[in-house]
Amino acid sequence: MDITVVIKIAAVGIIVAILNSILVRSGRDDYAMITILAGIVVVLMMLIPQFADLLDTVKQIIEF
Repeated sequence: MDITVVIKIAAVGIIVAILNSILVRSGRDDYAMITILAGIVVVLMMLIPQFADLLDTVKQIIEF
């Protein structure tokens, strides 16, 4: 796994945390929850290719 993926995930987490705190303080709790869920979806979409690479590597190891 490349370090850029970790940095991107951290950046998404920071942005979601800032947006969440702003929305909660303004009384928009529903939008804050949607923001959190959207952040989780974005991170999962970033991790799917990494997970596919992991499964390919495990498959190659088992085949030997």
